[in-house]
Amino acid sequence: MEKEKAHETFLKFLKNGYRITPQRFEVLDAALDYGTHFKPDELFIKMKNEGSKVSRATVYNTLELLVQCKLLSKRVFDQKITMYESNVNRKQHDHIICEETGEIHEFVEPEVEKLVEKISKKYGITPTGYTFNIFAKCKKK
Repeated sequence: MEKEKAHETFLKFLKNGYRITPQRFEVLDAALDYGTHFKPDELFIKMKNEGSKVSRATVYNTLELLVQCKLLSKRVFDQKITMYESNVNRKQHDHIICEETGEIHEFVEPEVEKLVEKISKKYGITPTGYTFNIFAKCKKK
């Protein structure tokens, strides 16, 4: 999904009772351009450093709307850290989280997908998504 399609998706979502503002689309673009996992304040600071006038509240509120319309995923990697990542042009992937540095490494493992399929079949469910996170102490460089 390209940015233009993301804009269309977001506009359609907002027409269901939300205010349509340029600031919300500015947050959408900044989130899609971020390129990796980010915390709300990291996105806000980046936007401010690039000259944006968007408020912190608008960033936080818009991120939640972007999750609701499935353009972003909200990830809670431990009890303290909430991060977001774009769903635009991204394939299913999983995460290894270093407990010492907080670094997040993405990986794709077909065996995990097969396990999700096996469990779904066993319990007669249709999965709508899944997350698989490995918390680890990373190798010293």
